[in-house]
Amino acid sequence: QVQLVESGGGLVQAGGSLRLSCSASGRTFSSVAMGWFRQAPGKEREFVAGISLRGGTTRYADSVKGRFTISRDNAKNTVYLQMSSLKPEDTAVYYCAAASSNSVTTTPGNYNYWGQGTQVAVSS
Repeated sequence: QVQLVESGGGLVQAGGSLRLSCSASGRTFSSVAMGWFRQAPGKEREFVAGISLRGGTTRYADSVKGRFTISRDNAKNTVYLQMSSLKPEDTAVYYCAAASSNSVTTTPGNYNYWGQGTQVAVSS
C-alpha cells in the first residue's frame, strides 16, 4: 500500500514558478516509477511527467518539455515537480501517482496509487 500527499500548489502569475511535492508512505515507493498528472475542468486527466525508480529515466508531455522538471529523493520518499514559465493553460489539479512497476508510462491505468491532488492556478 502506498499513500501519497501532494503539496505546493497555489495561484501564480503567468511566467512564474511553483514546486510541487509528493510525500509517499509505504515501502514500495523506492521500487516503482512515479508520475505527475493533471486534470483541468471539463478535460480528461493527462500525463505531465514521469520518473523511474532511481531517476535515470524521465518522460515529459510535449506541452511541458523545457519548462517542468521531475525529480525524486528516495531517502525522503518524495517526488517533486518543478514548474517554470507557467502559462494559464497549465491551470489544473495536479496529481501524484505511483506506478505498478518501474516503467515510466503515460497511461493513468498503469498507476496504482494516487494522491488527492493539489490545485495550480495560473493567471494571465
